[in-house]
Amino acid sequence: MDTDWASLWHAYGPAVDVPAQLPALFSDDRHAREAALQFLFGTVHHQGTLYEATVPAALYVASILRDPRTNLATDQRIPLRAELLAWIASVGQTASDDLEDSRRENGFPLDDYPQAVGIRKMRPLLFTAAFNFTEDPDLRIREAAIAACIPLTDDPQLQHHRTALVPLVRQVLGTSELWQHRERAIDALDAWGEDSSGLEGQRNPFEFCDRDLPPIGTSVCSAGPGSSASDADGPPF
Repeated sequence: MDTDWASLWHAYGPAVDVPAQLPALFSDDRHAREAALQFLFGTVHHQGTLYEATVPAALYVASILRDPRTNLATDQRIPLRAELLAWIASVGQTASDDLEDSRRENGFPLDDYPQAVGIRKMRPLLFTAAFNFTEDPDLRIREAAIAACIPLTDDPQLQHHRTALVPLVRQVLGTSELWQHRERAIDALDAWGEDSSGLEGQRNPFEFCDRDLPPIGTSVCSAGPGSSASDADGPPF
């Protein structure tokens, strides 16, 4: 990529370290791949924030999704491709219409946020990259791809794709073992004026914290409200 990273910023300053971190996603060392992935989430897109470096990084991530090496596993034994799609989903959500409505109400429209404008212009490209994997044989990749497509279809050029996404959202995300995906399916279908009846989200987000206290030295609630033992083993994608 012909990007002047030193002139861009991420969460911790000039993005001079990005060119070394992105290729590490393809490292033969699984721990190096995990570190590069955490860099994407924790530095380039820290706490869901869009930085100057997030925009070209999103272009890079979209461009490598088809590379066979993205089938390699992370420390969580999840395909890297699924994690990268989850990252695209987060980036897309940060430039979504929902956030735009909220920011506009508070006097900070996304149009005044150059990074969000950059991501919005890129939504057709990101959507195409993600949609390619909505029929992937690996359920984790398939779920992550569908979830990534949802916020990107806020783009007026992409809204007609919702017709093809509706059955995938209902049948794949809506029946996922992960409550995060099920709730995302319900929210998307409701927002699109589609039927979400029969789908169940997280019935009680404090289910595990409402139980009797565990033995001293353990923490059932450490993974956050609504997390099950399996949820705590890794991220929700």
